[in-house]
Amino acid sequence: MHPIAEQIWDMKYRLHAEDGTPLDMTVADTWSRVAKALAEAEAPESRAHWEVLFREAMDGYRFLPAGRIVAGAGTGRDVTLFNCFVMGEIPDTMAGIFESLKEAALTMQQGGGIGYDFSTLRPKGAPVKGVGADASGPLSFMDVWDAMCRTIMS
Repeated sequence: MHPIAEQIWDMKYRLHAEDGTPLDMTVADTWSRVAKALAEAEAPESRAHWEVLFREAMDGYRFLPAGRIVAGAGTGRDVTLFNCFVMGEIPDTMAGIFESLKEAALTMQQGGGIGYDFSTLRPKGAPVKGVGADASGPLSFMDVWDAMCRTIMS
């Protein structure tokens, strides 16, 4: 394996114990862990068969699950196996904006990537009824999202 590929595998996909000790000693161990976990979705009587099929397909790189699956399947950790989430529109209220931010933070905490539609937020300078102020616009809230993402990812 190329040294860069090995470094990426070790950092992102290799299973480590809490103290940092590697539990997947080889990429083949990672494939076995993932194949066994994927086979758990099958009927109990056919799991062993599917585990072999998944393992053989991964060995030959004919089947390569998404990164979150390789990183999380069979680890016993409470993480998402989905790479990306399209979260939809953000409500144009303070409560809606910060509820969406909380949802994004919790999704990222589990390892998922997020995408939001900020177009529903009123533009900078638009009046905010009832408070006698102007809206700061979607870019200011994108800065809040960026700060949250940096915090969760650190």
